[in-house]
Amino acid sequence: MKTKTDAVLSAKSLKYFLQLIDSMSYTQASQILGITQPALTQQIKKIERAVGAPLFGQIGKKLYLTDAGTRMQTVANDLFNTVNAAVDEIQQNSDSKIGTISIGILESLESTIFEDFVIDFSKQYPDLKLNIWNSSRRELWNRLDKNEVDIVIMPLIKENVSHWQSYNVKTMYEDELIYLSHHNLSDSQDAQGNIALESTLGHPLVQYPNDAYFAKKLAMQYRMNDLIKPESDIYFSSPSQLMQFAEKTNYDTFVPKSVCMTHPDNEMNHYSLGENLKIETSIIFRNEKYQIPRIKNFIDSFEKFLAKQSYFSRLEEKYKK
Repeated sequence: MKTKTDAVLSAKSLKYFLQLIDSMSYTQASQILGITQPALTQQIKKIERAVGAPLFGQIGKKLYLTDAGTRMQTVANDLFNTVNAAVDEIQQNSDSKIGTISIGILESLESTIFEDFVIDFSKQYPDLKLNIWNSSRRELWNRLDKNEVDIVIMPLIKENVSHWQSYNVKTMYEDELIYLSHHNLSDSQDAQGNIALESTLGHPLVQYPNDAYFAKKLAMQYRMNDLIKPESDIYFSSPSQLMQFAEKTNYDTFVPKSVCMTHPDNEMNHYSLGENLKIETSIIFRNEKYQIPRIKNFIDSFEKFLAKQSYFSRLEEKYKK
């Protein structure tokens, strides 16, 4: 006999419920889940009938969580965390050569060398499954916090993360933002060859979207130098797209040094802005993940890969003119 508990604890219903919270849009959530909007609505109503209260309210076209919805969100997250923890605990004693590793990478990072490592690693461990996807910073933290991803690779910048003690951070390599300009700014360079941030003002700029990591990094530096960050009418989230657009127009831009190295034929002037725009790219994971043999092996292998030959040395070798 089917009970109310069966309806409430349906894994499918709870999954759909949590996705709707993430999207706060029936249309977007149903698209992400690969189902029709009526099917999603039916699953949400199924939970609401079981608990006897609405989970979502609506003001205009905007959804919001009711008190019952907020309590149900806590229950659903606790349930999935318990299941994930149980699975991880069971797999901790498994062979490091089998299982699945889920890896998230910041979408604006240059990942050529990481891809080379993954190719070598997958040849050594053909029975391991690697799920690798690129996403925004917000989505990466969201999935890491929900224990939906094992490892995240991205730079850190004044993160507002609760329970930092739950995470382990290993810096993999240091990069920096380079200013690409059509203008000769050699007269503005200091003894180390760096230019001041003031020298970037007054030129049309193609930029990252304002909510992107590198845009926030730049905005912080302009504020710290009592400068107003330049506005733009063109934005790209991909550094390669920024670079290509700038090269073919009169726009200047900022891109990581690693991206510049993958485009050795770019003829724009390259300028460093010194220590303030250095970027430490890190591998981030929950502390307990390092106790899982396959994940520990992956992290340790990546560290050894970079210790044998540095990230930039590999880039220089790969993209020699």
